[in-house]
Amino acid sequence: MTTQPQADTQPTLVTQEMIDKKGVWEQESTAPPIAESDIRKWCIATYWPEKPPRHYWDAEYAKTTAWGGIVAPPDFNPFAWPIDRPPVPASRQSATAAGAGQRGMNGGQVDTFGVPMRPGDVITTRSRTTGWEERQTRLGWTLFTYGETEWRNQNNEVVKTRVRTGIRF
Repeated sequence: MTTQPQADTQPTLVTQEMIDKKGVWEQESTAPPIAESDIRKWCIATYWPEKPPRHYWDAEYAKTTAWGGIVAPPDFNPFAWPIDRPPVPASRQSATAAGAGQRGMNGGQVDTFGVPMRPGDVITTRSRTTGWEERQTRLGWTLFTYGETEWRNQNNEVVKTRVRTGIRF
């Protein structure tokens, strides 16, 4: 849903760039191949101090399961180890540096999982904005943006889909 405030009340936070990009998939990004040790380390860290389920780290045991081998837990992130990161814009380096419409927060997300990730998989991600709405809130004139992110493996199978809400005020 897109709403535009009336000219005499509040200027819109919707930019022409947003309008142009609505529904358009952004450039894809590809993670390095998933290593068995990546999955093992992730599980040790996320299940600590408990022992992770065996099908995430014990190759011999994992062969006897429905998956037929080691799989990654659904929350595994093959993009968690970036070498290069884009610089943070000055307007987002502190809460006081941001002007109207530049302050933001996560409005929530819902993940849906497809096929499990496995050692050797190469995961590609892409994202797009699906819509937005503006309205007055306690924070002032607020823009709610909606988008989706999709992860696929090298066989073009969906690994994960995330639907998210961003909030800017």
